[in-house]
Amino acid sequence: MFQRGVSTDSVRAVLENAQIVAKYADDKPYASTLYFAWVGQQALHVLAAESDTGETIVITVYQPDPALWSPDFLRKKP
Repeated sequence: MFQRGVSTDSVRAVLENAQIVAKYADDKPYASTLYFAWVGQQALHVLAAESDTGETIVITVYQPDPALWSPDFLRKKP
């Protein structure tokens, strides 16, 4: 997140306003979810998991590549 120049506020905005792109129930140690939202002019994906205590663990954050994702950034291109 910090290496990609994405602020904590931007990540929080994604998690509060996101569409769910995918759920990964088999991820360990916790199931994870890929979220998408626009933050200003920036499209962001946030992969996060929720611990047993309800803590949100951010795994990674990135700007989805338009060459790899559908125009709405909700589906990977084949």
